[in-house]
Amino acid sequence: VQLQASGGGLVQPGGSLRLSCTASGSRFSINAMGWYRQAPGTQRELVSGIASGGGTNYADSVKGRFTISLDNVKNTVYLQMNSLKPEDTAVYYCQTNARVITNLGVMIREYWGQGTLVTVSS
Repeated sequence: VQLQASGGGLVQPGGSLRLSCTASGSRFSINAMGWYRQAPGTQRELVSGIASGGGTNYADSVKGRFTISLDNVKNTVYLQMNSLKPEDTAVYYCQTNARVITNLGVMIREYWGQGTLVTVSS
């Protein structure tokens, strides 16, 4: 399973960005997808996650500003980021827990996409 993320960039404080991440491959289905971020000198942290059934969770720092959604047909997760703040500046990574059919049967595996840089600055 490969994850391809896009949508990062430079935006002014108060602006918006939409991140996308598509999972591709064969013989898999999505259990859940999520977005993490890592700013320089900090640990990677969960921003938001969504299960295939639609349940969501958010970090307290982004509640009310970010919205995660999942297109189960396209295997694509989106993160709509509004009212961006300089402290949202980070590399954002998408992640998935997927059910994968292998020669040993169905296994649950975790995959990560490449990061996309979000910079919030005037």
